Amino acid sequence: MEYPESRREDLVENLHGRLVPDPYRWLEDPDSEATRAWVEAQRRLTERYLDQLPERAWFQETLNRVISRPRAGVPRIKGGWCFLNRNDGSQAHDVWYVARSVAQIHDPQARVIADPNTWSTDHTSSLMLFTVSGDGRYLAEAVSEGGSDWQRIRIVEVATGERVDEPDLVTKFATPTWLPDGRSYLYNAFADTSHAVGTETGHLGRPRVMRHVLGTDQAEDQVICELDDERMLFDWEVTDDDHWLCLRAGRGTENRNLLWVYPLTDAGGLTQIGERIDLVRELSHEFLVVGSVGAPGQDARLVVQTDQGAPRARMISFDLDAAAAGRPAPPVELVPEAADTLIGAALAGQTILAEYLVDASARIRRFALDGAALGELDLPAGSLVGIDAAAGRPLAYVGISTVTEPTAAFEVDTRNGVVRPLDLVPATERVAPDLTVERHRTTSPDGTQVPYFLIRPVGAPVGPRPTLLYGYGGFKIPVLADYRTGWPGWLAAGGTLVIANLRGGGEYGTDWYEQGRRHHKQNVFDDLIAVAEHLIQTRVTTSAQLAVHGRSNGGLLVGAVLTQRPDLFAAALPVVGVLDLLRFHKFTIGSAWVSDYGDPDQPDDFEVAYRYSPLHNIREAMCYPPTLIATGDHDDRVVPLHSYKFTAALQHAQAGDHPVLTRIEVSTGHGAGKPTQMLAAEWADLLAFAAHHTRLRPPDRLAPRPGHGG
Repeated sequence: MEYPESRREDLVENLHGRLVPDPYRWLEDPDSEATRAWVEAQRRLTERYLDQLPERAWFQETLNRVISRPRAGVPRIKGGWCFLNRNDGSQAHDVWYVARSVAQIHDPQARVIADPNTWSTDHTSSLMLFTVSGDGRYLAEAVSEGGSDWQRIRIVEVATGERVDEPDLVTKFATPTWLPDGRSYLYNAFADTSHAVGTETGHLGRPRVMRHVLGTDQAEDQVICELDDERMLFDWEVTDDDHWLCLRAGRGTENRNLLWVYPLTDAGGLTQIGERIDLVRELSHEFLVVGSVGAPGQDARLVVQTDQGAPRARMISFDLDAAAAGRPAPPVELVPEAADTLIGAALAGQTILAEYLVDASARIRRFALDGAALGELDLPAGSLVGIDAAAGRPLAYVGISTVTEPTAAFEVDTRNGVVRPLDLVPATERVAPDLTVERHRTTSPDGTQVPYFLIRPVGAPVGPRPTLLYGYGGFKIPVLADYRTGWPGWLAAGGTLVIANLRGGGEYGTDWYEQGRRHHKQNVFDDLIAVAEHLIQTRVTTSAQLAVHGRSNGGLLVGAVLTQRPDLFAAALPVVGVLDLLRFHKFTIGSAWVSDYGDPDQPDDFEVAYRYSPLHNIREAMCYPPTLIATGDHDDRVVPLHSYKFTAALQHAQAGDHPVLTRIEVSTGHGAGKPTQMLAAEWADLLAFAAHHTRLRPPDRLAPRPGHGG
């Protein structure tokens, strides 16, 4: 295949005694004329290639059917209002509705409170999140343009749906959080927001937690917290009882944090933030706030989830009254560590709802406020989409997803654990066939057992089949058998889907995570290779029928196994991947990922990263499998230069006729907020490419399938 010219420059750096060439450094400038011309030439080449794939039209039609199914999310209750996102199947973005109750939100006549479909003609403006003031008067919506992580906070009056005359505040990586007064909120600010459009590559600088009071100039905003370390990131919340502001501070994405609380009091209608109380003073373990019980001075306690002394996590409580009086007491264990992994919890009524993973399948268990076990909720197996719950509110709302269904919503009576399904959208025809979901394990080179989901259509022919292998393995993020837009399409085509649970993820607790990060990162790649080899050995598939796919850190995973074991795969699909492991920390939020990848400025960490960095392990004149590298030009998280440089290097090194292409989406970012039609088109291209090179031949037509709309 003839590729567009990718100029190779004679740039070599001495890094810790190693001479490291970087011939495509010029592609790091997204605004240069040369980069723009290269991007356009690559886009034309990829489009020509994809357009001639006979499978492309089938997958596009099928995924259009997938996204055209009506769907809804999980009800959210706040300030006397109920909010729900719905999509009739034709809309680029979900529409948010508001009513006074869940019963009323079910009514098609419920009032629209936010419709991102009206915000831009190309549908690239999206609602990333919103929060509602405790009194229900105001809504703060965080709006993204072009898929950027930058967000503009706009204020809307809930009762009328009208915009409030307030300046748009620019933020990133934080949720605007209302204080109890309903007149002010907290947000995350960076020093330089002059280029907050999504195409910048420079460092973000030091974040600051700011307080904005409605009706005042942004220049008057108060700094609540600021640290000297640029790698420190903040997360915060106000407890349901409005008594405490809880702030977590951690170094980048490291799952270890400090924990501070601030008492909140009323001062003439404006919330007063009191002196900081340091509950956790060392970056040694993870501490996640569940909520507070008891009023200040009346046995006030903070319930916290932690892996301190419990790799699979437990719940403890801090004595807030003692801490506020300057005599902090050791925390008390509330719910001990279990055999299963605790990954989240929330106060719900007079109980605690806790999410556990049982061999990578979500379960929700109830506990009394004193930690007594109250049993498990009767919910279908799958992945937890979300829980909407609050202390003192007896009803909670839960969403569960499966491989083929995005959300099934349920109402939970926390007083007795009774679960009631919510029919929020009409029943619709399913696209995917009936499935079998099996759990299997294989052995990694160091003897570790690596689990994976094996998902096949019922009645699929016996013997090796075209197979899509998906993995992630990083940042303590669990990978479950949950919904992705492309899964129904691949399964409807008759393909086999495998979802691997790799070290570095959060499926089995802190120890599992620790075994897959920093100097142990190679374990993640070994795990996926072991799964691929096991699939071939057990005749699930063959190397000529096996495609590998991953996104973000999963894109790194694909790049690493592609360069280490190109013989194993018939196709590779790295999407928005971290592919230059020697320079990732120099761009936007990249320095936060030192938690998983190490610091390349340090000799030991550099040597580890150099051994697996996909960009630096491409071998000249090697026959690599067909590869489609996907990114977005407004990805300001994993900036597209990773994909650009990797594409150029792989095209240069490729021997033989296997295509190496890059799919560069315009006006999209890392993935969040992407219009549904654009998402379907991306998946159609990826799956058509994988199908073509694994010899998966979709049926002429899909058989109608009964289903539901959840």
